[in-house]
Amino acid sequence: MREHAIAAIPADGIGPEVISARLEVLQDISIKDVGMQLKVENFPWGSGYYKKHGVMMPENGLAL
Repeated sequence: MREHAIAAIPADGIGPEVISARLEVLQDISIKDVGMQLKVENFPWGSGYYKKHGVMMPENGLAL
């Protein structure tokens, strides 16, 4: 089985509802393709995080 890892950052300039809808479509595709599995990890590093912290993501963000 193929596993695809996806990092999602809702509200990074694209509204969270758009990211959510895209993830739903990808999930539907993975259900129909028995050999495909998605691993989605959401990160809170959108515009709200930037406004609050003054940076796009924490220093160790890439290590997470």
